[in-house]
Amino acid sequence: MELIPAPRRIFPNSPGRDVLDEETQLETGPGTEGVARWLRATVGAATGLPLREGDNADNRIVLSIDPELPPEGYRLVADGQAMRIQGGGAAGVFWGAQTFRQLLGPDAFRRAPLRPRREWDVPVLSVEDSPRFRWRGLMLDVARHFMPKEGVLRYLDLMAAHKLNVFHFHLTDDQGWRIEIERYPRLTEVGAWRARTKFGHRASPLWDEKPHGGFYTQDDIREIVAYAAERHISVVPEIDVPGHSQAAIAAYPELGNTDVIDTTRLSVWDTWGINPNVLAPTDNTLRFYEGVFEEVLELFPADAGAFSAFIHVGGDECPKDQWRESAAAQARIKELGLADEDELQSWFIRHFDKWLSARGRRLIGWDEILEGGLAEGAAVSSWRGYAGGIAAARAGHDVVMCPEQRVYFDHRQDGGPDEPVPIGYVRTLEDVYRFEPVPAELTPEEAGRVLGTQANLWTEVMEDSARVDYQAFPRLAAFAEIAWSGLPAPAERDFAGFERRMAAHYRRLDALGVGYRPPEGPRPWQRRPGVLGRPIDGVPPNR
Repeated sequence: MELIPAPRRIFPNSPGRDVLDEETQLETGPGTEGVARWLRATVGAATGLPLREGDNADNRIVLSIDPELPPEGYRLVADGQAMRIQGGGAAGVFWGAQTFRQLLGPDAFRRAPLRPRREWDVPVLSVEDSPRFRWRGLMLDVARHFMPKEGVLRYLDLMAAHKLNVFHFHLTDDQGWRIEIERYPRLTEVGAWRARTKFGHRASPLWDEKPHGGFYTQDDIREIVAYAAERHISVVPEIDVPGHSQAAIAAYPELGNTDVIDTTRLSVWDTWGINPNVLAPTDNTLRFYEGVFEEVLELFPADAGAFSAFIHVGGDECPKDQWRESAAAQARIKELGLADEDELQSWFIRHFDKWLSARGRRLIGWDEILEGGLAEGAAVSSWRGYAGGIAAARAGHDVVMCPEQRVYFDHRQDGGPDEPVPIGYVRTLEDVYRFEPVPAELTPEEAGRVLGTQANLWTEVMEDSARVDYQAFPRLAAFAEIAWSGLPAPAERDFAGFERRMAAHYRRLDALGVGYRPPEGPRPWQRRPGVLGRPIDGVPPNR
């Protein structure tokens, strides 16, 4: 069968035929009520079948929990009798329902029936499946280019369709603050809007002179978190500190290094790269961000998913120049008995690690939080290659592997001149399919620290959802298979077989309205001729 991600085991059953029709009923076991709602809302809408509750002998779909299965594992059986979807927990039943939807064909991914159809064939088979990694993530940057709430909900559905279960929500950066904080209204009144936007790489002479911005109200955030939880997806918010903070400083100038620059003259940044304006290491800054995080914790409850206890604090790309020039920062280093500015950043991160831990939460940050000493209990998102993840795992810290050289989907998919705003490394669909998240250098015990893996969508050159689709797909389908399936070593993976299965999967993506990059190259309206990118192979690009 043309399933993506590939299941661990699939067995044909005896010859026969299973069908869905208007008499097919849905038998909902304890704990599977949410999956039943999802099936009726999606498969029911696409097929036009009511899928009423009941136990109609052989013509039914039975949802149940089998605690002997792994928590996210499932067993799907179609054998000419009652169709059965069992999971080790509600999440496992949900992932089984995703496989069931694929078995019905691409029309099952539409929002309404294409034509009157009384029966839908189901292949007669059994599937037994469970994920390789617990953390199967997608990071979406909504700070550089804002994605309205409806687009975020759509991406949660696309994640669920690919059995991804962690949504890393990058909410703040130099170019925009996207979450309403009631006690600090200027964060969105000022920080959510910029006057113009660089079009292309930061060296590009082109500008979009139209103001850009937007933010999510607190009720928007609650809706997104609840929508994700119904799909067994944990939302991990990112509030970036102490770098990537110009939008916050523009809103509240006292947060910046006021003895070095006139922070009252700063506005939300309109270009790309590493920004020199970082947070001042003052008690005022700490208290301000504690207030931010107090509201964030309320909006992102720890019990909303398997990894919902995590809060991402960024910690990356924090230039130390202003701290070196700041008399106040230097006095703070001396007061705290620190060796240098790297240790000052570590002090900043350690403060919030302790603050979050005291409230039953866990800090995670980019691998720069290793510099100057890693905060106890913190987990690491390893983005600058594998080295940070290896060091963190060996030190006993949990790791999410997301090296930019492999799974940064803002990077171009081909070296040809038609690629829109070519950025960074060329990373083809096959390159992604041969990505191995667990470094070979780790011992089995150290490898157990790798929670999983994550693909990252940084949106400097993704001005709308169509561009996000183009950069994400089809590579996200390959990534999902890496994260879910127990694949062999990269060189032994059957990429030709994956491409054959993708031929069917493209039709599912078409039904979902995904503007993916076609295998033969970008369509005319997906190109961006004349927009300067960063097409330098082998040179590590900065975000």
